[in-house]
Amino acid sequence: MKTTVVAVINQKGGTGKTTTTINLGSALSKLGKKVLLIDLDPQSNLSYSLAVTNPDGTLADVLLGGKNINDILVETGGMWVAPGSNDLVDVEISLVTQPEREKFLKRVLAEVKGYDYILIDCPPSLSVLTLNALTAAQQVLIPLQMEVLTLQGLDQILNTIEKVKKAFNPKLKIKGIVVVMFDIRRKLSQEVLEYLQENVKERIFESHIRLNVKLAEAPSFGRSVLDYDASSNGAKDYKALAAEIVGA
Repeated sequence: MKTTVVAVINQKGGTGKTTTTINLGSALSKLGKKVLLIDLDPQSNLSYSLAVTNPDGTLADVLLGGKNINDILVETGGMWVAPGSNDLVDVEISLVTQPEREKFLKRVLAEVKGYDYILIDCPPSLSVLTLNALTAAQQVLIPLQMEVLTLQGLDQILNTIEKVKKAFNPKLKIKGIVVVMFDIRRKLSQEVLEYLQENVKERIFESHIRLNVKLAEAPSFGRSVLDYDASSNGAKDYKALAAEIVGA
């Protein structure tokens, strides 16, 4: 079985990264795919959002060499999760001085077998941990809000990906840009989207993730939006995105 490893990145916080990782993963699992989510963010929002709060071990334990990744995986909502923790801050500090510091996660993921998709929720910064994700991944998914400052941030992300391709991972490809928190009633949202469509050569998925209160509520119940309210716009939008990704 060929595993597709996808890094979900944006260097800003609050841009729908974790929401996209969880709900895209859930939608893929409901299409019959076996999915592993990697919580690489020291804030551990992904783990918390899926009620993985007291695991036997975390990704920090694995990256520091204390545990095998297969021993820390938690099954929830039809997916598997490698939990994050605040200890990833210490991991990042320790990695800075290590040789081949960008390859730690790649070596860890080589121990994982049998998954169709591995989705990596990256920290909201272009850090050593994010560098590890980009080195381990085959594809990059970029969630973007339709705001003016988004355009500046996108340039930074694309430049970083290009540098990683040249230095560490020549096979890395941008799978596409996911429009998130989309409010069709706002003229600005439509204008930024049109600008991106005209000026960015990367693929912009046709499935836009609309503003939806159910997406915000679902983490309080430790569930994906597809399990929390399958009839919501949030669930419908992520199902459509998953279908696009599988069909591409």
